[in-house]
Amino acid sequence: MKLIQPTYEVNPHTMAILPVKEIEYSAIIKETHQIIYVMQTPFQIIRAACLEGGATYEGRRKAVTHLTGAIQKVPIPINPRRDIFAFPTHSPTTFECNWIFYHHVKTIVPARTPNPTSQSIITFKNNHELPMNESHYILQKQYTRTAMCILQYSPQPDLQSYSFL
Repeated sequence: MKLIQPTYEVNPHTMAILPVKEIEYSAIIKETHQIIYVMQTPFQIIRAACLEGGATYEGRRKAVTHLTGAIQKVPIPINPRRDIFAFPTHSPTTFECNWIFYHHVKTIVPARTPNPTSQSIITFKNNHELPMNESHYILQKQYTRTAMCILQYSPQPDLQSYSFL
């Protein structure tokens, strides 16, 4: 039986937020040691997390656009003080948009075999794999944009701790 929560708070264990079309819930949260089913949509979760992190989603998005020049699929510094940064796989307002949390990503590689449902695979640092419909190129670009965003928000970045895959 699935435990379904009405709301979810993004935290340092959040690896990915995925949209689903289910009657009982609208998002699946992948954390380092569990999967959580939530009634909120992924975008509602991200917006609430930004507020918990000290700013509106719109304010964070506008700041990142100003600092990096990214206009579409802008990475979001959800809570820079807690080192929580995420990137969308599509426009955040579309249903298909997944949110991937930068610091949990170990690798992004093309899918091993041609498959209509997955073009690439994200492997997280806990070795869990997440097949993705997006191309390796798109996900890699989003990952790199997020790294640039982190560098902009870090007071004294340790460049060796950030991977550009």
